Order: sequence, then structure tokens, then C-alpha cells
Amino acid sequence: MLEISLFSVLLLVLIIPLTLKKVEENLEIFLFIMGILAVTCAHIWGGKQVWSKELIQESLIEPIMITIAVIAAGIIIELFRDDITDSIVRFERRIGSKLFCFVLVTALGLMSSIITAIMASIILVEVVNCLRLNKDYETKLVVLGCFSIGLGAALTPIGEPLSTICIGKLKGEPYNAGFFFLLEILSVYILPGILALGILGAIIEPSVKGIARDTLSEDKKSSFKDVFVYAGKVYIFIMGLVYLGRGFKPIIDTYIIKLPSAALYWINSISAILDNATLTAAEISPLMSLAQIKYLLMGLLIAGGMLIPGNVPNIICAGRLKVSSKQWAKIGVPVGLVLMIIYFIIFSLIEHIFIT
Repeated sequence: MLEISLFSVLLLVLIIPLTLKKVEENLEIFLFIMGILAVTCAHIWGGKQVWSKELIQESLIEPIMITIAVIAAGIIIELFRDDITDSIVRFERRIGSKLFCFVLVTALGLMSSIITAIMASIILVEVVNCLRLNKDYETKLVVLGCFSIGLGAALTPIGEPLSTICIGKLKGEPYNAGFFFLLEILSVYILPGILALGILGAIIEPSVKGIARDTLSEDKKSSFKDVFVYAGKVYIFIMGLVYLGRGFKPIIDTYIIKLPSAALYWINSISAILDNATLTAAEISPLMSLAQIKYLLMGLLIAGGMLIPGNVPNIICAGRLKVSSKQWAKIGVPVGLVLMIIYFIIFSLIEHIFIT
């Protein structure tokens, strides 16, 4: 019964936002409810005390830092919006839209490990707000930017929770992971990926020139009140992801972590809807080989860009710019699948070379 109930919740999370507009418009509340449902199913049929004081405390504390960062960045942008807008527009006109998109996608990916994924995604939102180009073009740019941010933020422990948790779990023997551990083992894969996403951003072109009427950008000037309202939505969203991660933990512990590297890589595409930091905490072990760790992390990082719930940058950008789940999936799923196939081939070839 546990497996049936949790897989039913999984299907609801995947399908409902794509089919019901009302749910899509209230995605934060929907995922929060689904998270509560997942934990309740695990509590009733999992044979363990899943609902606990510790879980409730975690769900209340976990979103705080992200919410504070969103509020701080929002206030700064509100105070200096006109100057920021003028600078961005002038720079885009000076170098042209193609080069500008390449610079934007690659720069945010590279900087996200230093300025954090949250700050990089808020910058992306503000840039798109300033450009006011074609809606389809802006949507592609946002999705590519979030893929890039999600990859780049993993290179240091300050970039995103996934990397912080990974370093914490591998800091002992045999890896003795330090601040630059992920940079050393993943940069050879992540940096070309960021570059490829930047090139893809330069290839796409707006279907109309100049200022577009149908634009992804926010159609009204935000206020300080909007900053706090949106921060509240982010808080609820993260709470929902915490509950989803804990609710699905019995499935992860029973089935997923026992899989071989290649299978784990593809199964971790569930990070498109689950918190990849939670999956990292459940799966990463110092008993794994370095190849297994690379397989696991790259699968989580790439799949995290495929759907809105997969990553904090996706959540922030989609919420602020009103990107629907269907619009995101239309771009994110094909891009994510192509990247996963390419990286899987690379890892398989490397593994074959070292074995032979």
C-alpha cells in the first residue's frame, strides 16, 4: 500500500500542474498539500513515525535563509530598479541580443557558485524584466539560464544546499572533501555544460524585433508589498519540497540507493520534482566510488532543471515571471533529456576506457 500511495502522489505532482490551470496558478500551495499527503502516506503505511516534531521544525527552519535572501534581493532591486534597468538595456543594445544571451547564461552559471543560486536567479528575473522581448524567446532564455545556474552552483558549498550536503557527507575518509572538492571532480563536466547552454542561448532568436507586446516580463511594476508576498510563496514552496523529500524517503531507501551507478543516474531524474538536496542526503555515501558520485550528482543536477519544482532557481524565476508548468516542461524536458544522454555517453565511455 505504501508504494501504491506514494507513486500515486508522484503521478499527481507530475500530471496535475500540467493539466489544471487553477493548480498551476497556485503551484506553491499544491506542492505543499502533496508534500503533506506524501508524509501522511509514509507515516500510515511505512511502519515508522514519519510525522514528528523534528520534521515540522525542519520544514519551518529550512526555508528561512532562502526567504530572507529573496526579500533582501527584492528590496535592493526595488530601491535601484531604474538604474539597473537602464544599465541592462544599454549593455544589451551595445553588444547585440545574441552575444548578450550567451554572456548572461554563461556568466550566471559561473557566478552562481559564488553569489549563490538564489541571487543568480533573481538577477535573471530582473534582466528578463528589463529586456521585454518576445515571450517564447524569454521563456527559453529563462529555462536555459536556470539550467546553467543549477549546474554552476554545485561547484562550491556556498552555491546551493546540494553541494553543502555532499561536502558534509564526504568530509571524512576516504575523500576528505574540502571546499574545492566538487570543483575538482565536476568542473570538467559542468563548465562545458554551462558553455553549451550559453551557445544555445546565443543561437535562439526572438521571433519579433524590438519591444514585444506579448512578453514574459511582469506586466506591472512590483512594489515592496509584492516582494514580501512572493517571499511568502517561496517559503511555502520550500516547505512543500521538504515534506515531499521526507515522504518519499522510504522508497528512496528501499529501492533507489541500491541501484548500480548507471541506473541511479537515470532514476535520479525524479529530482525534476523532488528536492535534489534531499536526494543527495539520502544517496551520497563515502562508500561509493568516485565514478558513482559523479554519476549520481550529474543526474541530480541536470534533471533539476527539467521541471519547475526541481530547483530553487526554477521556482523563483517561474513564480516571478509567470512561466507555466507546461511552458517550462516544453523546453526543460527536451533540453534536460539531451544533456542527460550526452553526459551518460561520456560517463560510459570513461568507465569503459578505465575498465579496459
